[in-house]
Amino acid sequence: MKRSLAAGLFALLALPAFAEEAAWAPSTFTLDNGMDVVVIPDHRAPVVTHMVWYKVGAADEAPGKSGIAHLFEHVMFKQTKNIGPEEFTSIVQRSGGQLNAFTSWDYTAYFERVAKPQLGKMMELEAERMVNLIINDDPKGPFISERDVVKEERRQRIDNNPGVILQEKVLSEFWKGHPYEITVIGKMEEVAALTPQDGLDFYQQYYSPENAILVVAGDVTPEEVRTLAEQHYGAITPTGTVTAERKWQPVTPLAETQLLTHEDPKVRQPNWSRYYTGFSQRRQPADAIALDVGLEILGGGMTSRLYQSLVEQQQLAISANAYAWTTLHDEGPAVLSASPAPGVELDALETALMAEVEKVLAEGFTEAEVVRARNKLAADAIYARDSQSGMANAFGGWLAIGGTVEEILAYPDTVRAVTPEQAIAAVRAVFGSEKHYIEAHLLPAEGDL
Repeated sequence: MKRSLAAGLFALLALPAFAEEAAWAPSTFTLDNGMDVVVIPDHRAPVVTHMVWYKVGAADEAPGKSGIAHLFEHVMFKQTKNIGPEEFTSIVQRSGGQLNAFTSWDYTAYFERVAKPQLGKMMELEAERMVNLIINDDPKGPFISERDVVKEERRQRIDNNPGVILQEKVLSEFWKGHPYEITVIGKMEEVAALTPQDGLDFYQQYYSPENAILVVAGDVTPEEVRTLAEQHYGAITPTGTVTAERKWQPVTPLAETQLLTHEDPKVRQPNWSRYYTGFSQRRQPADAIALDVGLEILGGGMTSRLYQSLVEQQQLAISANAYAWTTLHDEGPAVLSASPAPGVELDALETALMAEVEKVLAEGFTEAEVVRARNKLAADAIYARDSQSGMANAFGGWLAIGGTVEEILAYPDTVRAVTPEQAIAAVRAVFGSEKHYIEAHLLPAEGDL
């Protein structure tokens, strides 16, 4: 129940500044118990997406308790005082709905997509597990059984995947000493040591209405949502245990250049990459948005400079791209990556790729390139409007890290205003020759699969 954090997620926030904007612009209000509510009307179909975002993620975990935020996401689906084992999921599915959840370093979110008449029931279910979750010492009970599930998930998704193993090593070094240092799923030994009491402590501290954001997108009016929200969520008393301060902190720029290599018999296609210190749209919005524009030109797709040079013209690579994790609260990596064509050594690929980067750093971007990149980001955002769940995710994710609706609505004007000078300045600030990076090589190895 964990989704990957895509570097381009913030594109979902780039809502178009059209005349009909008022028809879909969200309404916001706060319940008396501190729960924030966002309503995004979308009357094209009698369907609603109902989401509850908790302002707690892997970055908030206590030392030695890594993985508890993600484990708790699993436990939330198990059993409450008034909902039997596994009934939560079956209730939603029997109503024809879909449901899932995901955990990030910055937040945990739960969602259901159902027919409009089922919205009240979804609120009833989410309110129930906000206050009446069962956590006990039963080896077959909700907490311990799901702890074993998460351990197996780690084996399958990380320990059995060479590329993810390497990325975990890289990010651990990239964020060394920062709350993002440990991957969201946690360290195996720390997950295995988590106790039901750890779960209860975590639940009581963070799962409270004043630490939650309700987002409802779909065939509803603000008045309808307010009535239901006050009925189901408004009666919940805040625990008062949530602290206003999160563990976020600026990411220290890399102080040295490193090379990390991972070899595995399961690797069929080598990969080369470099991780530089990037920007955060929350901390450095102008720089981060300009960087996104610049990286769209440099390595954003099949028309990008890297792809055209390395794949199409020189035929040294089968893929080449550049992207940045700009959607976390704190700074994430900006990445250059490529996979070699058959018979091409990584050293030759690296030389060719960095030659293209150095050319960009020296010459900059043309006005036409920047206009195309801005239009591409805007077009992606316009298409994203067609996704009801995408809009719910966009607003919820941004608000959960301290952003505002106004910032979301202002984004299209901001991205369209990026100049060639701003785009290249952001790229130079990240990839300049004096900047340190972590280089990662994923390689095949001799041995049995």
